[in-house]
Amino acid sequence: MPGCAAKRWLVSRTNHDYVSYVSRVASVSHTLAQVLINRGLRTPSDIESFLNPSASRLSDPFCLPGMKTAVERIRAAAASSELVMVHGDYDADGVTATAILVETLSSLGIRTTYFIPDRIEHGYGFTAGGLKAAKDAGASLIITVDCGISSIDTVREASGLGIDVIITDHHEPVRLPSIQSAANDPSVSDSMLSPEQKFILPEALAIINPKVTDSPLSILSGAGVAFKIAQAIFSDQPELWQNLADLAAIGTAADSVPVVGDNRIIVKNGLELVKEGRRPGIKAIKNAAGVRSDFFRSSILTYIITPRINAAGRISSAADVVKLLTTKDESEAATLAIWLNELNSKRQQIEEQVYVEAAGMVENSENKGVIVLASEAWHPGVVGIVASRLTEKFNMPSFVLSVMNGSAKGSARSIPGFDIHHSLSMCSSVLTRFGGHKMAAGLTLDSSYIDSFRMMMSDIAVSVLKEEDLIPQINIDAAVSLNDVSVALVDEIGRLEPFGYGNEEPLFGAKALDVVQARVVGSNHLKLYLKQNGRSLDSIGFDMGEMLSVVEEAGKIDAAFVPAINEWNGGRYLQLNLKALRPAVS
Repeated sequence: MPGCAAKRWLVSRTNHDYVSYVSRVASVSHTLAQVLINRGLRTPSDIESFLNPSASRLSDPFCLPGMKTAVERIRAAAASSELVMVHGDYDADGVTATAILVETLSSLGIRTTYFIPDRIEHGYGFTAGGLKAAKDAGASLIITVDCGISSIDTVREASGLGIDVIITDHHEPVRLPSIQSAANDPSVSDSMLSPEQKFILPEALAIINPKVTDSPLSILSGAGVAFKIAQAIFSDQPELWQNLADLAAIGTAADSVPVVGDNRIIVKNGLELVKEGRRPGIKAIKNAAGVRSDFFRSSILTYIITPRINAAGRISSAADVVKLLTTKDESEAATLAIWLNELNSKRQQIEEQVYVEAAGMVENSENKGVIVLASEAWHPGVVGIVASRLTEKFNMPSFVLSVMNGSAKGSARSIPGFDIHHSLSMCSSVLTRFGGHKMAAGLTLDSSYIDSFRMMMSDIAVSVLKEEDLIPQINIDAAVSLNDVSVALVDEIGRLEPFGYGNEEPLFGAKALDVVQARVVGSNHLKLYLKQNGRSLDSIGFDMGEMLSVVEEAGKIDAAFVPAINEWNGGRYLQLNLKALRPAVS
């Protein structure tokens, strides 16, 4: 809960002369210079690239191993009039990646079909259900997006049927047993080994997964990888791949990958297309959600579009979402968007019921370093978002499992310092399957192994996590006085957008503030004026009403906040969006 639980306040500090240097060469305030330094931007060229993320700065797609082979095979499919099936995934990253490739292949004149697995019927990944769909359709080439890197057996079966497979994915590949890796030999670094020496890889025609080769592009989402394929195919027609940036932006924002490098460029340029409303499906989602046509914030991806797209894969079928994202018919888009909006409302109700029950279980049980919960009553489509909420609330890695017919399927979310994919690999003896990356993963196991899994994962957490790792921390970009906070600063901060994982909205801290007119308003929001050296600013702490007694008793307080412009009743004024409060510390 914001502002309430004990937290570690960490303030970034840099040599004052260096901050002045960055401020001067970048022509920004000292405050923003500190933020840029915190983002690892220390040279004029780095700062210029970051503040101006144009499509021309995207990396060369052919630097991804497998790209040349994949593009040649796709062009061959076009030349010989083959049917190609795109195999996607049911989450927002997977369906947007599917839509990107469907539009790319269609632009080449290729006969294209697609398959989105059902969460309950097929489960995650390229499995027998997807292969059957390709065989029944008569496809001679399957291209996976956002999945496939661990589908060893299915790829082998496809090859036996004479169907070529191109794997495009961004998830962690299956590592060879530790006895064959560099882990037991300190004289051999991981980078010295070839992918074949490190991983068990599918015998596909081509594999495009930046995590296989430790590429700088390993930060890409599944949609980001699909976007790079479009960039490679249409390298001489940039308008064709640039028009897909809105889809890639949604997938990138949805998958919690760092919003830096190519990802930042993708999201920045994709947001412009979302704002313009070129794509009927995205325009219809906004209309169905009740978003005014003149309203636009970069957070629209996270809070409006992504939850609705994800709702279909969570509690229904996501196949029609691809249709929504690719249709040119505004009437069809409107109908599908209304259906999606209704699904999202239903998803919210189901999610809240599961979350309340799960949070109660955590509070009434002993959790040693991790949270592992399971129930036969929980809908498998919401366990991932419930795991995210539990991790946020309790600051512990969370595993939430839905049990059905003796099989437990679920999702995991982590905290900094705990590699959840690696931890799952250490429990592989009790797992049927698993996949994901450092901060999020999916897993399946026999329900009889749940208690064993809980004990194994707890032992790993106790050995890896230090006590302070379980205390949430507030990372403050710069200590400021209220006199430093201005509309001009808010405008400067806007240059850092889009925000997201790896490029969070800057958080500022001010000390020894006087509290004036503190009160609770609306649904448990803390409203107050903060005063320092004769300057006072209106402040709001959403869902922080329980802090009223703290600020009333404290006399002076320290505050962590994001400065913002509040537009209300036809006016615009400066306001502090509070993130944490505490009695002033000298």
